[in-house]
Amino acid sequence: MSALQAFVLGLVQGLTEFLPVSSSGHLVLIPWWLGWDASGLAFDALLHWGTLLAVVLYFWRDWWEMLRALIRKIQRKPARGKDHLLLAILIGTIPAALLGYFFEGFFEGLFAQPFTVSVFMIITGFLLLFAERWGRTHSQGRSMEKLSYADAIFVGVGQALAIAPGISRSGSTIAAGLVRKLDRPTAAKFSFLLGTPIIFGAGLLQLKDLVALGLGDTGLTPLLVGFLTAFLSGILAIRYLLRYLQNHTLYIFAYYVWGVALFSLGRYLLFFAFK
Repeated sequence: MSALQAFVLGLVQGLTEFLPVSSSGHLVLIPWWLGWDASGLAFDALLHWGTLLAVVLYFWRDWWEMLRALIRKIQRKPARGKDHLLLAILIGTIPAALLGYFFEGFFEGLFAQPFTVSVFMIITGFLLLFAERWGRTHSQGRSMEKLSYADAIFVGVGQALAIAPGISRSGSTIAAGLVRKLDRPTAAKFSFLLGTPIIFGAGLLQLKDLVALGLGDTGLTPLLVGFLTAFLSGILAIRYLLRYLQNHTLYIFAYYVWGVALFSLGRYLLFFAFK
């Protein structure tokens, strides 16, 4: 793998992990479009750790406040903090964790199929469209302080759907938040916070396999380039989306994933037509 390939894939991972357009789908389709070989376990693991570092550092104050509130609650002291948010994140993580644990092998088989990815990206577009229409009908969105555990479970189910490649994790969770009548910035922020344990878990599993199998043929330079690019672009994507959703809708992302999916389906069908 060249440094240029590492930069492109790191940029794709960092941006699409947080923008509602499916990072897993793009990391299947773009190498397929360009005729690149598979990136390898070491590289994939570092991309995940790059985006994990981005979301942890961007929201470090929230994580610190949640930890302090939890400690005070354990000590039976007044906990005027975000311990309820931490519990909501843990509750919301359960659906995706269970689905990933029991069906990981099945969904891993789907990752290598551009046709399947394209179909799921079309579904992502409809999820975003439906959420926007629903949000317009129910315009009084709730803030993070009014987030309930029922909201967390519902958004967590949306996150579980994203185990299928092409279903955007951020897209499905933001859409679920809007359906639960959260305001757009709150739906996006909770999506990012909720995704942190899942991104960490995915990176941890890959790290375990990496220790067992070694770095493979990927050089040190591509690994560093991919990691840093995913980290920096991930921070930019989080910042952009939080600001964008204050005054804009998700429609542009729905149109984008439909465009990518239709282009990929057309390319896929042409490939078999002229094979």
